[in-house]
Amino acid sequence: MKIKFTIYSLMLGSLMFAQENLDFSGKKNLISPEINGQNVTFRLLAPNANSVKLQGNWFPSKGMEAGSVDLQKDKDGVWSFTKNDFYPDIYTYSFIVDGVKANDPNNSYQVRDVSSVMSMMLIDGKPSENYKVQNVPHGTVSKRWYQSKGLKEDRRLTVYTPPGYENSKEKFPVLYLLHGMGGDEEAWMTLGRASQILDNLIAQGKAKPMIVVMPNGHTSNSAAPGESSKGFYKIDMRTPDIFSGDMETYFKEIMDFTESSYRVKANAENRAVAGLSMGGFHSLYISANQPKTFDYIGLFSPAILPPDEKKSPVYQNLDEKLKAQQTNSYKLYWIAIGKTDFLYKNVEEYRKKLDKMNFKYQYVESEGGHTWSNWRTYLNDFLPQLFK
Repeated sequence: MKIKFTIYSLMLGSLMFAQENLDFSGKKNLISPEINGQNVTFRLLAPNANSVKLQGNWFPSKGMEAGSVDLQKDKDGVWSFTKNDFYPDIYTYSFIVDGVKANDPNNSYQVRDVSSVMSMMLIDGKPSENYKVQNVPHGTVSKRWYQSKGLKEDRRLTVYTPPGYENSKEKFPVLYLLHGMGGDEEAWMTLGRASQILDNLIAQGKAKPMIVVMPNGHTSNSAAPGESSKGFYKIDMRTPDIFSGDMETYFKEIMDFTESSYRVKANAENRAVAGLSMGGFHSLYISANQPKTFDYIGLFSPAILPPDEKKSPVYQNLDEKLKAQQTNSYKLYWIAIGKTDFLYKNVEEYRKKLDKMNFKYQYVESEGGHTWSNWRTYLNDFLPQLFK
């Protein structure tokens, strides 16, 4: 009996050691966020704090500082705030406790955007239904390494293949989907919910099954932070490769890898390139420098012109390159931006250039600014227009 008790004690001790971050005390945890439809209550137990603020991506910013609101403290030391009119979407937030940023300890769902890690929540409803994992056939998401001879290194990208790809012999069209400044090959999957949007649109018959390739657009980083031999470095949004022209110059290596590794329809009518912000900038110049390569181009809140001191050949003679693109024809040139986006004026000037050239494009102007809320919406609206 003593031997059995000792073995049981050892097993229990091993279990608790293996699960060292679990709380076996039995005390009741706070619920935060507590979501009831469009009603949400945030809570934080901090009895010794002097002030607690809630910082969320739905608050209007105060200049360069993110918007926030004060939480109220009850007699038990629980700080709380309730908002009853959330629009169906994905939201990120953090607490500011006596000036120190902290994530919600009662919310297991977090996401990284560049160097910021934030708590995340989803408000259910018709506008956000494609951001959820639904009971539909699912594609496969893989991380692949390809050799870049131009950059003299192996580089990582994320690839989505549609449901049933592994069990078929069919060839598929390809969308090259590019991230923004400070992002990486994981951004469209984590923040953009790209695989969920693709699965749901394909299941609904609204988008054609396709392969989606999401490369790392920062050529000074071979992969997402902590995922390469570079190690656990301090993440910097402004990497030295920005406006270098390297991404555009060596983009064909990504296409060559894709077309040799996957069953793709390797012609212009089955190729698309799109991206947000810096990725929109890359998409503009990649397609302009390869005017016979892509029939579908998407510019989501795009940066337009590089600084004057950047003299890479890929950025020169843009008007001539656009004329060549126009002459060679394309099926869709799609531009979208929010009314309060800081790049709005740049896009407005670019549209004037296109109008003067009689360069055909579709334009979407949404509410809001330079946000993932807009970019998820743009992807959801752009995908059904591809490969028709």
